[in-house]
Order: sequence, then C-alpha cells, then structure tokens
Amino acid sequence: MPTLRVTVDGADPAVHHLYKKVTSLGRSDECDIVVDDPDVALSHCHIHFDGQVFHLAPIERENKIFVNGKRRRKHDLCHQDEVRVGQTTLFFSLYDEPVEAQDASHTAVDLSPYRMLFDFSGKLLRKYNLPELLEELMDAVVAVTNADKGFLILFDDEAPRIRVARNLHHQNIDDAVDQLSDSILAKVLKTKEPLIVSDALKDDEFANALSVMKLKVVSVMCVPLMDKDTVIGLIYVGNDNVVELFEVQTLEVLTIFAAQASLIVKNALLIDELKLDNKNLTERLDASRFGRIIGACDAMREVFKKVEKVAATDISVLITGETGTGKELIAKEVHERSPRAKGNFVTINCGAIPENLLESELFGHVKGAFTGAVVNKQGKFHVASGGTLFLDEVGELAIHLQVKLLRALQEKTVMRVGGTRPEAVDIRIIAATNRNLEDGIRDGNFREDLFYRLNVININLPPLRVRGEDVMVIAKYFLNKYVKEFSTKVKGFSPNAVIALRKHNWPGNIRQLENHIKKAVVLADTPLLSPDDLDLHADMLPPIVSLVQAKEDFQRNYIKEVLARNNGNRTKTARDLGVDPRTIFRHLEREEDRKE
Repeated sequence: MPTLRVTVDGADPAVHHLYKKVTSLGRSDECDIVVDDPDVALSHCHIHFDGQVFHLAPIERENKIFVNGKRRRKHDLCHQDEVRVGQTTLFFSLYDEPVEAQDASHTAVDLSPYRMLFDFSGKLLRKYNLPELLEELMDAVVAVTNADKGFLILFDDEAPRIRVARNLHHQNIDDAVDQLSDSILAKVLKTKEPLIVSDALKDDEFANALSVMKLKVVSVMCVPLMDKDTVIGLIYVGNDNVVELFEVQTLEVLTIFAAQASLIVKNALLIDELKLDNKNLTERLDASRFGRIIGACDAMREVFKKVEKVAATDISVLITGETGTGKELIAKEVHERSPRAKGNFVTINCGAIPENLLESELFGHVKGAFTGAVVNKQGKFHVASGGTLFLDEVGELAIHLQVKLLRALQEKTVMRVGGTRPEAVDIRIIAATNRNLEDGIRDGNFREDLFYRLNVININLPPLRVRGEDVMVIAKYFLNKYVKEFSTKVKGFSPNAVIALRKHNWPGNIRQLENHIKKAVVLADTPLLSPDDLDLHADMLPPIVSLVQAKEDFQRNYIKEVLARNNGNRTKTARDLGVDPRTIFRHLEREEDRKE
C-alpha cells in the first residue's frame, strides 16, 4: 500500500498509509496527518487519490509546497518523491512500509501487484513504443492473476480489436480470436462492471453460450478499461485447466490494476496521437515558411504577397503592428528579396537611443562637433548606403529629428553633426512602429509630411491572437529550436498545454510565445510540457464577457484593423465594411471619448 513517511524538523519519522480517498495534512487536530510544525498551516495540503494517481495540492493558494527541491502549485506523486512543507519532509512510496500498531489494520496487502504497477509505470516514463508497452502490460496482468493467457481488447472507431494476446511464457498467441468468449465480453461491455466466472461450463448464465461450449471455458475474469464513462477496452484473462482459480480478491486486484492500466493505455495512445500531431505540425511548418517567417493564416498570406510585390522596388515601406509581431523579420525579408540584398541591412531603434545621441547615430558627426567627438564618425545612413536602413519605432523620433530625417529622404543627402557639406547616400528606408501615427499627427507629435513620405506602402502585421492555428505551428517551431539548442528531453505539448496555448490572448505576441516556450523547455521535468510549465494558468486566460460586450469589442477591433489596412481612409473603410460612412465617424468619436 502506498505510504507517506513524515519527518518534522529532523525528528524520528512517522509512516502513514494512504488508504483514504483524500488525506489531509496540517497542524490542526482535524487533519488526517497532524504535524507539529509552526511553518505549516492548520490545513496545509491534501493528497487526493482518484483510483489511478495520487494528486498533491495546497488547500490555500499561499501554502507553499516543494517537490524534489522545486516549488509546485500541484503535483502528481511518483514513487520516491520528496515533498517539503515548512520544516516538514514527506517521502512518498508506492511500496508498503512498517507503521505504528494502530495503523496496522491497513497493511495486510499483497504488495506484488503494486510493485508490478510501479515497474510498469516506470517503463512508461522511459518508453513510447505503444505495441511494446501493451505487451508488457499484459505480461504483468497474466503474472498477477496466475492466468495462463491474457488479452487486451481496445476499441478503434468503436469496433473491438485484439491489440495484445499473451500466454504465461510471455509469448504472443496466434489464434487469439478463437480463444475468447463473445458472451462474456458482451456482458462486461454492456454492464461496464468487472466479471468473474469460476467455471463457465457450469455457470447458469454462460453454460449454454456457444462460445463457452466450443472453447470449453473454465476460469475467466474480464474487467473494463474506462475513460470517464466510456469503455476504451477490456482486459480478459483465463485458465482452461483449473476450475475456480480466480477468487473475488483476485478480481479486486485485477480491477485496481485495470484502473491504472486505463490511464497507462490512454497515455500511451495519446503519445502515439501526439507523434502523429507532431508529424503533421512539422509538415505544416514546412508549408508555412516564408523565408524566416512562419504563417499560414489568410492575413499573413496577404502580408507575404505584399512583401513580394514591394521588394523589387525602392519604394518606402511602413510596417505597423503590435509589439512582438515580427516587424523586423518582415523588413529583413523585403531587403533580402530586393536588388539591394547584397548591401547592408542596418537597423536603428529610434526609441532606444537617447535623443541627444540619436542625430549623431543617424547622420554621423565630425571631429570636435561636441564633447567626446574625437574622430569623424559615419552615421547609419552612411553604413546603409547601397542597402536598406530600417528605422524601428520611428514614432519615438523627436520633432526636430523628424525634420532632418524628412530632408534626408527628400534630398538623398545627409549632413553630419558639426559638418558643413551634404553627403550623398543611396539607401532604401523601411520604417516600423507599434503606434498609431495618425493619432500622433492629430496630437502634433508626428509630422504629416514625414508620415506620407514613409507610408508609401503600409504592411500591417496581425496580432498572434487572430492568427488561428499559426499559434501551434510557431509554438512547435520554437519547441524544436530550443530542444536542440539546450539538448533537453522534451518531446511536445500535453493536450491541456495545447488548449492553453490556443486560448491565451498573447498580448506580447510572438516574442512572448517564444519566451514562454524557451523557459518551459529549460525547466520542465517531464517529456510533455504542461500549462504550468508554460506559465499559462487559468487566471491568465481572457475574462469571459457577455455576448453583447464580445460583439461590441470585436466590431471595434475589426473597424480599427480595416482602417489600418486602408491607411486611415474612412470612406474606403465604410465601403469595404458595407456601412454608411457616418458609422465610421461615430465609431471614431466614441474612441476619442473613451480616451478622454
């Protein structure tokens, strides 16, 4: 029987059997396990056994739990896990251990089935070959029950199929279909209850069944493998030589084993499905590449088409979109697909350099122009000559620098700080911003003439939250990238992690997704990343709002998106949306009121 060895601040350990469905631990006398530890809450944590797994969780969110040295919000206990709460150490074991006399009534259990369960669970952690796992499962079942043959039947598209048939010598049985009693299988499938038949040929219910008479069935046990309320398979064991071989106690052991086997089979099948999903994701990843950019949604395909068209020209491009959407990657694609690809691609972040230094960074300076200018220096315009200059966060430029930038773009010359003669430059300008520059124009923070000089072609990048299945394709790309980089054993995402990835709003877009996956790959303890590994908890999901509010939010955001695509042209936006232009004007007025 599984046990918990409890040590408080180095004192002698006390051993407790985990025989209850829920076992509580804390300082309160009402807890099942009482610990004299001032750092432990009155009711600190509990262990819930669902028939398959022992789940450890704090009773209150602030109650700290450390498992094998790492803090956990919750944890599924494994053999030899060490848990620390306060100054108390808990050591979990699937095997029986000696306990105090008053608890001895719970110790009279044959441990061999549990040891086999533990051994098989360990194999599941090390292996992902489903056929091999299922054969080892049935070898253990045959050994536990003293049967001479065992069968595992699983349901594929609701049709029963014998996946494994083994004898007591760990060999496959060739004529498996001919050795099963249809009537016994049908009874268990209908009732969803375990069944024991001590002597089928003399059993009132089955003696006249054709399959029983033909096979001369003697001792049989059959138990269902359940996934919630659904039968996913059956375990059938038999012995054709010994009457009344199986007792009720043996059936109970097999039923307990089947509960664990259901989870093991479900996980093994899931891993096979995940392998197929990963293969499909890899194929979709290859089909979704546009240079170094990944995307297959309609909005991104439109972006790719526009990039291909503008790349061949020297026309100025303004890339807009939220932070983290990949604006610099798009700029690089425009450069690398252009006739200037052999020239330099030079990036300057207009918001990251102090204003008093930015002019020198852009246009260069001459020796003695200011304190510290000890040599002549080329600016980014000089370095990018013959290539492309990417002005990131151009909306952060101060007004006086906007004037000088506009002059440089118009005249294709620059004047170094402290210089006296203009210098010709041959560059293409690509700018990017996450700001609404039209709002900046209205507020007097951005020059309208510079806006039109930069915004000859606008490429608007959609946020990750509206890109559908691109989320999972990009997530798979980052997973493969960092698994190789850090040489970890992570294999993929758990089903709950996939749900969390798809539901999260991703305010930081692709950059945020990358950071979450990078951290998870480094710190994860299991082959499949969970929502906890990704730091995607239920309280981080977008709040549920009323249908009316959701409709209003969608309409507002969609109007913004179409306006951005049309470079702020309200009349064209109204025509595209099939509404009266006054509707767009009213929307903009409400937005202004909202800001105030």
